[in-house]
Amino acid sequence: MKAYLKETDIIDFSNKEVYALAIQLSDGCLSDEEIAKNCFEYVRDEIRHSGDSKDDITTSTASEVLLHKTGWCYAKAFLLAALLRANGIPTGFAYQRLSCSEYKDDIYCLHGLNWVYLKAYGWYRVDSRGNKEGVDAQFIPPVEKLAFELSEHEFDLSDNLAEPLPVIVETLRKYSTYDEMICHFPDVG
Repeated sequence: MKAYLKETDIIDFSNKEVYALAIQLSDGCLSDEEIAKNCFEYVRDEIRHSGDSKDDITTSTASEVLLHKTGWCYAKAFLLAALLRANGIPTGFAYQRLSCSEYKDDIYCLHGLNWVYLKAYGWYRVDSRGNKEGVDAQFIPPVEKLAFELSEHEFDLSDNLAEPLPVIVETLRKYSTYDEMICHFPDVG
């Protein structure tokens, strides 16, 4: 479990603002489940999805996501991991390969979400990408209510990773604008 609690340069939970928010979101909570729900709902609802809002900034660390209040799904997953790990809740990374035709025709890309370890349920996947018409991700363990239901040619990458995939980090650091990102989404094939 230590790997799922570790701070990294991307999951930078000792950043003053990130740590203060983590403590604020856990205030008064009596269980890890309550803390996880508060953190999940904060990231889902208070941080814009860069693709939905067409923000021309690409954040690549938890602290950048919080500072700019925006992130692609991958970066939002970084912030959620930082908030949960700061509260001692093991958190990993999960990916799905989905159609990204809402951005460009006939392309597929990776979609980032999180694994969270809840004492009452074990490992549980959550998707903080942000809700919109046709997207309704919820925190209702043990039921998974992710942002997207898989369609033909889409699939889950089954691993629970302690660190984000390197291709995700490289992409977020290399491409800084909305237009660059939609032309270079990370994928596995």
